[in-house]
Amino acid sequence: MTIVKTIDELENHYGVPGETSVIKVTDRLTRAYRDIVEKSCFCTLTTAGPEGLDCSPRGEAGPVVRIKDSRTLQMPDRRGNNRMDSLRNIIRDSRVSLMFMIPGWNNVLRINGQAVISVDPALLASFEKEGEQPRSVIEITTEEVYFQCARALMRADLWNLDKQVTKNDVPTPGQILQEIKDNFDGKTYDSEWLDRAKGTMW
Repeated sequence: MTIVKTIDELENHYGVPGETSVIKVTDRLTRAYRDIVEKSCFCTLTTAGPEGLDCSPRGEAGPVVRIKDSRTLQMPDRRGNNRMDSLRNIIRDSRVSLMFMIPGWNNVLRINGQAVISVDPALLASFEKEGEQPRSVIEITTEEVYFQCARALMRADLWNLDKQVTKNDVPTPGQILQEIKDNFDGKTYDSEWLDRAKGTMW
């Protein structure tokens, strides 16, 4: 196996990036980039901490983040598993990376920046849904904003409805847990999960 060990070796192997790969990067939301963010109801949030990396899915019934200004985004932290992996990382290392997706759109939008965690009562109240407020709001200051070329999603044919798998084609959460922990009642966990999720969505 031939291993690439230096940046020079990497750059010699790949060559230089094309012009558009360089000029598409900004430190703030342009009008077009803002439009993409406003249309995205899903993104991934990547953080780093002493224990390693974490990549968390984030979704909303509408824009997944609020645009405060051209360099500031606000993301509510809704109910989840209470592990707080992303939040623990942000407190110790403020660097974050977001990848925004829009169903049917083959490009993605990537944003890198610095984040803080706010529990300001007025800010939390402004994100209230169905009588529930987020536990905190992650505020991101943008440093790099750019779109990613469509090849990956096109190769995966991600939005092709004919290629969607059925529920029976993948293991359920209950089956996963049952395989890991002896005597875990996965069937009951799966049967109760939907009602439990509906009652704790926001």
